[in-house]
Amino acid sequence: MDSLTQIVLGAAVGEATLGKKAGNKALLYGGIAGTIPDLDIIANFFTDTITAIEIHRGFSHSIVFSVLMGPLLGGFVNKIERKMDLGWKPWTKLFFWGLFTHPLLDAFTTWGTRLFWPLDLRLAFNSIFVIDPLYTIPLLIGTLFALFSTRNSKKRQRLNVAGLALSTTYLLLTLVIKQRVCQKFEHALNDQGIVYQSISTRPAPLNTILWNANIETEDSYLIGDYSFFDTDAIHFTRYPKKREAAKMMLENPNVQRLVAITEGWFIVEKKENIWYFYDLRFGLIPQKEGPPFFAFTYILQNENGIMTATENKKTGRDAKYLLGVLWSRIKGVRP
Repeated sequence: MDSLTQIVLGAAVGEATLGKKAGNKALLYGGIAGTIPDLDIIANFFTDTITAIEIHRGFSHSIVFSVLMGPLLGGFVNKIERKMDLGWKPWTKLFFWGLFTHPLLDAFTTWGTRLFWPLDLRLAFNSIFVIDPLYTIPLLIGTLFALFSTRNSKKRQRLNVAGLALSTTYLLLTLVIKQRVCQKFEHALNDQGIVYQSISTRPAPLNTILWNANIETEDSYLIGDYSFFDTDAIHFTRYPKKREAAKMMLENPNVQRLVAITEGWFIVEKKENIWYFYDLRFGLIPQKEGPPFFAFTYILQNENGIMTATENKKTGRDAKYLLGVLWSRIKGVRP
């Protein structure tokens, strides 16, 4: 999830864990705990793109990390806040839950987390977009009220718990919504006589009303979307896999690493003498002029015998236009 959401979730968890005893310090350290797992992005500055992608949401987003870092950070803060005389155990509890709820929430997104590291298993429920106001706002209201209330205020504690309860209920509800959406796509595929191998659905940005789907067939991927306000049948756009044309490129070990990262949802193609790798999991971004492009695109280059990947920068995007397109599709209007 986005940084603000993880901060307020950590702060809310810190308040629920130690707010009565530590007051606003519980909010502060909870917010810090909620931020720490995402520091794995530092790898972007010290390693290549593929390795950085593999590291992201790996060890720092695991139960092992939470168990190890909880006591270390708890003991450290206990020394800093020795005047409170709380001992290291309450601080350890705060940091454990602040660290652990971060990857637990991220597991509901498309990228997912390696919660059970070192096992090679990435949990990705694909039920919530990385920015979703309906999840964040209840937490934000509860933490802001707590920030400006006395530590013994019962209303402070109740509002914070209510924020956590509402956000968690909504998060679980996204799984129910996703199941309903999957049924809609499956019915559409059957009605259109499309034989498919697998299906992956995820919500569009900022909401859980409009959903996108990737459908794998024998030689192609189909991409479609569905809003609960749609009245027309679901339309699918076909993207050939082009595996044979990219056969030699796909034999490269580093390209195989990218394939593993995408869990098989990818296309590799050559355009104007440049090889591109598309990660299909995150869908398409529309443009005012020209066809939509894949949100995560990597340029493949052979540098001194080593295949490297560089993310193609998403420049020139018109935020107002994109929000307009999104809002129209949410309402059931197709371009």
